[in-house]
Amino acid sequence: MMNRMIVSNLVHRPLRSVISIVAIAIEVTLILLIVGLSVGMLNDSRKRTAGIGADVMVQPPNASALSTFSTASVPIKVAGALEKLPHVIAAVPVVMSTNTSGSIEVIYGIDLTAGSPYNFDNTGRPFRYIAGGPFQGPNDMLVDDYFASDKHVKVGDQLELFNHKFRVSGIVENGKGARKFLPISTLQNLMGVEGKASMFYLRLDNPANADLVVQEIKNTPGLETYTARSLQAFLSMMTVEKLPGFSNFIKVVVGIAMIIGFIVIFQSMYTAVMERTREIGILKSLGANKVYIVRLILRETLTLAVCGIALGIGFSYAARLGIRAKFPLMTVQMTAPWIGYATLIAVVGAMMGAIYPAVKAAQKDPIDALAYE
Repeated sequence: MMNRMIVSNLVHRPLRSVISIVAIAIEVTLILLIVGLSVGMLNDSRKRTAGIGADVMVQPPNASALSTFSTASVPIKVAGALEKLPHVIAAVPVVMSTNTSGSIEVIYGIDLTAGSPYNFDNTGRPFRYIAGGPFQGPNDMLVDDYFASDKHVKVGDQLELFNHKFRVSGIVENGKGARKFLPISTLQNLMGVEGKASMFYLRLDNPANADLVVQEIKNTPGLETYTARSLQAFLSMMTVEKLPGFSNFIKVVVGIAMIIGFIVIFQSMYTAVMERTREIGILKSLGANKVYIVRLILRETLTLAVCGIALGIGFSYAARLGIRAKFPLMTVQMTAPWIGYATLIAVVGAMMGAIYPAVKAAQKDPIDALAYE
């Protein structure tokens, strides 16, 4: 009987019901898309860092865990000192620069001269080339296959970067740190940091010796101030929980989404209660107690929330497909736990918004309610 009454009430006010459902759907979509995009991009960066193949990374003193935003302040000659340490096979300098023109991207300046062990490929080739080959001059650049596919770039095309024109000399397999690569000397000149590097990737004789090498760097005069981490330790820091500010950002997004759900449901249910004063009076005159009235309002709210959640999940997956088709470089990662969190948040926000209207409805005097015009 109660279920039939709930459905009748929702159908009787279709516009208000649709608005409430869509608002909850937007709440769920906001959580899933923003969190999914943030987590997806973080995991993509983590995967590409792991794909470089290094065992230890050495950064400037007091460097942030966000290595991609490091300045090039380390003398390249430090690589020679690092290569003299036990278990170190190669120390590879890399210059990193953040390009904010159009979108935020990290550009790597690397050395591809003969014998350069960048990305530590034992085959002797720094990259697996999909098309083209290494730099032929200072104004050449490499791009990965994801970027080439997204932007329809071919070998020989001209791309503008840092207000300079560069020729695409090669398209390489993705997953090697950045998506765009310049000769290290070229990026140094553009940044005004000749002879400097942002960090060093170390390749060891055995990855199991990473902690020993990190400790050796800390004990070596002249190197003890540098920040050294095993790659595994660095990757363990690239999580939602450990990355500085990331967890707070997620909490803000979730908080805003919950407020949206709360306000919409509160307004909708409060107005509905005011419009159904005579109906509530009739129910109470027929013997309905306060608990019954509260249950009626809350179950009606829960029905709206369930419909909104289902619609929101559908919106999110549709938007994810659209983003992937339009922007292949952007990763939206939606996982079962976050779908569960979004569902819980939407339900809690909706129920919180309905509590006051439900209690107010339950407290109505049946005589006053029947006399209400």
